[in-house]
Amino acid sequence: MSEASPRMLKVNSTLREVLAEELERLNDDRLEMVSITAVETSPNLRSATVFVDVLGAEAQEAALVALGKASPRLQKAIGRQVRMKFTPQLEFAIDPGVLGGERIETILRNLQQDGDGAE
Repeated sequence: MSEASPRMLKVNSTLREVLAEELERLNDDRLEMVSITAVETSPNLRSATVFVDVLGAEAQEAALVALGKASPRLQKAIGRQVRMKFTPQLEFAIDPGVLGGERIETILRNLQQDGDGAE
């Protein structure tokens, strides 16, 4: 991941806020436990990857499908609320940072349990 300019950081932050608000308005059970963690917009503003966290690994695929279906509505919300030359095409992905954090947390929990049993 390259270092983003202050302008791109602002664009990404604004898009994340707009998408998070619109996500709450969607009436889809598959999106109840979904949160938007970050947005990475391409330098030309034509596309954006929206990183999400989904509570429950089994619900991830269904949530990504639901987000893809809701993409036109989410793009319209961006078009209405954000002043941009282009409304970016949205792609959705599970946030790899969250997955890594959960894995580390599990490892630490297991180490702690092993340590408790050794006393």
